[in-house]
Amino acid sequence: MQFRQLEIFRALMISGSASRAAELLNITQPAVSRAIAELEFRVGFSLFDRVKGRLVPTPEGQMFFEDVSTAFTGLDSLRAAAARIRDFGSGSLKIASLAALGSTLVPRAIRKFREANPNIAITLQILSSSNVRDHVANKRFDIGLAADEVDLSGVDHSVFTSVRAVCAMPADHPLRHLDVVGPEDLHNMAFIALAPDDRARARLSETFDAVNSRPQIVIETPASATVCALALEGVGLGLVNPLSADGYQQRGLILKPYQPAVYFKTFILYRPDAQRARLVREFVAALNAARRNSPSA
Repeated sequence: MQFRQLEIFRALMISGSASRAAELLNITQPAVSRAIAELEFRVGFSLFDRVKGRLVPTPEGQMFFEDVSTAFTGLDSLRAAAARIRDFGSGSLKIASLAALGSTLVPRAIRKFREANPNIAITLQILSSSNVRDHVANKRFDIGLAADEVDLSGVDHSVFTSVRAVCAMPADHPLRHLDVVGPEDLHNMAFIALAPDDRARARLSETFDAVNSRPQIVIETPASATVCALALEGVGLGLVNPLSADGYQQRGLILKPYQPAVYFKTFILYRPDAQRARLVREFVAALNAARRNSPSA
């Protein structure tokens, strides 16, 4: 059977007569009759009874129409998707981010992106860096932001940020008067540590070892924002990504430079087939603008 035959059959069922179907499709009425006869031959059963010059659907014809309608619904969806891809590169954008940026910089980028693309459906999920990488590699998400400990095989990537760590502490902490915090200052201090697999933590530990400093680790957490929240509650102090600390200083958290320098590095991850899509390019531009305008950058 041919698509054109199915299209004529559908038009006939919807319009109720061969003449109206012919008008809908801008063809002649004999062409409608001929296509229906050919389709009946192909399917092997009658689609219509001829009653006093009218075409009345048979029970088999009604059943067949249900399946044809389902197929055309899918086709209509494909046409709409094609139109979105033609106009926007995609009708939706799926973003995965590590927690350090997912509650601060990424929302600002989304706001800027939506100013130019208000009709695009956006999904944002906050995940561990390893899960961000897996979701992008498996093409479930278009773009991801992950820390530098992730496996970069199977994804396109570029460096997004490399920012210097700062020491977060409560307003009444004994070290609050220091201009710069060093590893020796943290010896025996209650310390909120990042997860053991975090490369920034490994780099920080190297600075401790260099001066034989041993902070007292009271809690471990994978997210800099959580370190900030715990420090604000007086649990201890910790080294954090300053991009995740937006808003905490206004609530009383103190951020101090740390010397020697320890850096938090993040990557933008792309699906190999998505990096050149227009929406992805525009969102990356919005991310870069948000990073440049960040008060903690």
